[in-house]
Amino acid sequence: MNTERRSDQDASLLPRLPPDGIAILPVRNMVLFPGVILPINIGRETSIAAAQYALRAAAPLGVILQRDPKVDQPGGADLHSVGTLSAVLRYVTGPEGSHNIVCQGEQRFHVVEFLSGYPFLAARIERIVEEDLHTPAIEARVLQLKNLMTQVLELLPQAPAELGNAFQQVASGPMLADLIASFMDLSGEEKQEILETLDPQKRLDRIISLLQHRLEVLRISKEINEQTKQTMDARQREFLLREQLKTIQRQLGETDERSEEIAELREAIARAKMPEEAEHQATKELRRLERMGEASAEYSMVRSYLDWLVELPWSVETEDRLDLTEARQVLDEDHYGLEKVKKRILEYLAVHKLNPTGKSPILCFVGPPGVGKTSLGQSIARAMGRKFVRVSLGGLHDEAEIRGHRRTYIGALPGNIIQGIRKAGARNCIMMLDEIDKLGASFHGDPSAALLEVLDPEQNATFRDNYLAVSFDLSRVLFIATANVLDTIPGPLRDRMEVIPLPGYTAEEKLQIARRYLVARQQQACGLAPGQCAIDDGAIAAIIRDYTREAGVRNLERELGSVFRHAAVRIAAGEIDRIEVHAEQLPAILGPPRFENETALRTSVPGVATGLAWTPVGGDILFIEANRTPGTGKLILTGQLGEVMKESAQAALTLAKSRCGELGVETETFEKSDIHIHVPAGATPKDGPSAGVAMFIALVSLITGRPVRNDTAMTGEISLRGLVLPVGGIKEKVLAALAAGIRRVLLPARNRKDLDEIPGEAKDQLQFIWLETVDEALRETLGKYGPAGGTGAR
Repeated sequence: MNTERRSDQDASLLPRLPPDGIAILPVRNMVLFPGVILPINIGRETSIAAAQYALRAAAPLGVILQRDPKVDQPGGADLHSVGTLSAVLRYVTGPEGSHNIVCQGEQRFHVVEFLSGYPFLAARIERIVEEDLHTPAIEARVLQLKNLMTQVLELLPQAPAELGNAFQQVASGPMLADLIASFMDLSGEEKQEILETLDPQKRLDRIISLLQHRLEVLRISKEINEQTKQTMDARQREFLLREQLKTIQRQLGETDERSEEIAELREAIARAKMPEEAEHQATKELRRLERMGEASAEYSMVRSYLDWLVELPWSVETEDRLDLTEARQVLDEDHYGLEKVKKRILEYLAVHKLNPTGKSPILCFVGPPGVGKTSLGQSIARAMGRKFVRVSLGGLHDEAEIRGHRRTYIGALPGNIIQGIRKAGARNCIMMLDEIDKLGASFHGDPSAALLEVLDPEQNATFRDNYLAVSFDLSRVLFIATANVLDTIPGPLRDRMEVIPLPGYTAEEKLQIARRYLVARQQQACGLAPGQCAIDDGAIAAIIRDYTREAGVRNLERELGSVFRHAAVRIAAGEIDRIEVHAEQLPAILGPPRFENETALRTSVPGVATGLAWTPVGGDILFIEANRTPGTGKLILTGQLGEVMKESAQAALTLAKSRCGELGVETETFEKSDIHIHVPAGATPKDGPSAGVAMFIALVSLITGRPVRNDTAMTGEISLRGLVLPVGGIKEKVLAALAAGIRRVLLPARNRKDLDEIPGEAKDQLQFIWLETVDEALRETLGKYGPAGGTGAR
């Protein structure tokens, strides 16, 4: 919750009212009396503006009752002429945008005239000064009024003792009348009548009359209860109590809105078609609500709980679209490529068509940012004809955000899972759990542990939210999770999901995506018609090559947006009517190219090898530099290397020392030199078991004085015996090599199985060399310094 405070800067910007002018707050069905503190919920823009003005200007706020509560935007003619000046003690903004103020009544006033030209209702007023008379007639009425209140409070079963003491301590007759009127169950018009009664003696007489009537009703009710208590069964007692309530309300002139509200809730419970457990709980809470007074602290809590129960889609389902041809067409319209993902979705539809009662799988899309994980969930929902809802889990660290808060806490709510289902309005919706790899943990609990039940098809049919305290069937929900990496997802949670990787796009795929989707989207966002700005394929390819280097297409879309915004400025200024953008115009629009092929420059000297690395945002090339200085044989490592990469460097150095004889290098070369291995971009932490081969080649290149081929990049881990071990992220690394202008890639032979994942475009442009041992790597990178034997395969 946020509490607004006035500042001097805000005060200087406030509207200026005349000296006798105030902001007016119209209210429905309630009257604020002087000396009474009352919370008020405000929702109209003019009411919010009036309350904020009074708070910031430290000015009184005029509270006036509407004549007709159905009028949404009341004017001066719709309000009573007498109201109460109040001080705004507190201004609170709720989590869902609600506005609440706490006001203290100070003095009656009379409206002289309403003012116009302000962002809120304003009026010139005349303050009503009341004299606190202590005549015998008034003191007698005060004594009688206190006596009546004592009798009324004795007949009320749940009246707090402090309330009686508070009334007894009030000595002023007008103040006592106002205080009792504010607590009495009267209509808004009756309270307004008392507010407008300025004569203290007449006001006391009116309150005494109303209290005597209420006291008589309470006595009759008590007699009826005592006479019938021992002879009625449960149904007769409930019926008679309802009739008594109706009779009392008719005698008091009250409307029967409470009974209508209870009846509507009872009908809503029947329409919801809840399971037996939930319906029993809802009926039980409804009976509690009937017995409560609206002023009870628990009333709003029970009412909110019942609203959640009746609004959940316990039995509401959307009909699945099981036409595989149509579903395939929808997926192809929304996304280019991603054949493996589309195939898996069509398999799900086929299985669901043959076995409608089967359990829904938990799919997890894993890949770098910008590859279409979230939008793919929306396409699945459109293809299946289901409702779609997204739940963001990034940064979530409270278990209650998944399982809900217990109702004993103030402001308790169900968890995000139940809230999402209510928002979707169907129990078989598609729920996307976004960024599941970025869940946190704190002293509030571990949200990832709470998700274990949600994402287990064997358990989620009886998911129990702490707020609902009854089971809800999640087995009909199709959960789709997204993540950038799998390493940060706990093992038990990862085991419950079917992982579908989305590694990234090739340059050709990015070109097609831009041409089919991004260009039109950015044109529309910039307000351009399709014929006003055209960008050719060469320009798009140049943006992909020279201005973006990413696995997804998010930055590509941003750069396209920059191009279209440049065109929009010129067209809006009237300089041109239409523009065509070509590759040679990009430096003038986007600036000089941000990425260049630096492989040849970096590897032109001995001691530098080009490695391939996997990152959460896709693959990347990694330059590994080695140098030596006179010393005592120490190994120096820099570049923010993790423990795994440090061990790879030590293993590479040991292996290089063991090959001194084969390489024609004296052993003293290492004993009398310090070896320094550096991985540039030192501000970025680097770790992972894939740099062993590159480090070994860099060391051998250094000690032999032979530069590494500048068109070659490599990945793989090594053993102390010289074997090349397999690594992960092959597709991401290969795509990074292709984007960097590499033409030869050295990969572990045991990673041949990953060749099928590499797009055909990359296979056609790259030469793949499969390594069993480091000897083959030496021959392929350093030529004659590599031992004879071994072959490279394309």
